[in-house]
Amino acid sequence: MAEILNKLQKALQDFEGQRAAPVEKWNPPFCGDLDIVIKRNGDWHYMGSPIGRKPLVQLFSSVLRKEEDGKTYLVTPVEKVGIEVEDSHFLGVEMRVEGTGERQVLSLRTQTDEWIKLGLDHYLWFESQEKGDLIPYCHMRGRLTCRLNRSVYYQLMELGQVHIVDGSDWFGIFSQGVFFKMMLQDELDELSK
Repeated sequence: MAEILNKLQKALQDFEGQRAAPVEKWNPPFCGDLDIVIKRNGDWHYMGSPIGRKPLVQLFSSVLRKEEDGKTYLVTPVEKVGIEVEDSHFLGVEMRVEGTGERQVLSLRTQTDEWIKLGLDHYLWFESQEKGDLIPYCHMRGRLTCRLNRSVYYQLMELGQVHIVDGSDWFGIFSQGVFFKMMLQDELDELSK
């Protein structure tokens, strides 16, 4: 497996510094699975140990592709290797806010230092956990997702506002003119009690 990892790193040198390689255009043969795991906290591990070189993680994250079968791969023009993802491909660790209300723009930084602006291309959604907690996710590219960490979630809650959607009062947040629903206002009122 170390040989596959070395070959993969060499094949990726042409794409170093790019945020995302054109992986959707490549159709290389499957070369097996690598013991790489993207942990829930956004850390990358190889053979059970954290990958401590951030440039290497950034390089690998630029060639991620999730396919219709739900599996995630590192893809180059000549090889495709499977990896494991515990929750999401990226972790949102910082958010910047420009403007207010419907005109505000929310920019999100991932653990790999990639910046995106939430909106139609990078839409936001919330999933409920058993305890009623909401977990925010956003679309990155292709089928790749990003889970937002707790501090970014709290920022979203502070910026949230009530907006009427299809006749119902929803609590949510705007970015680039798009309203992302978090929960019905009634549900928020119940949580506040």
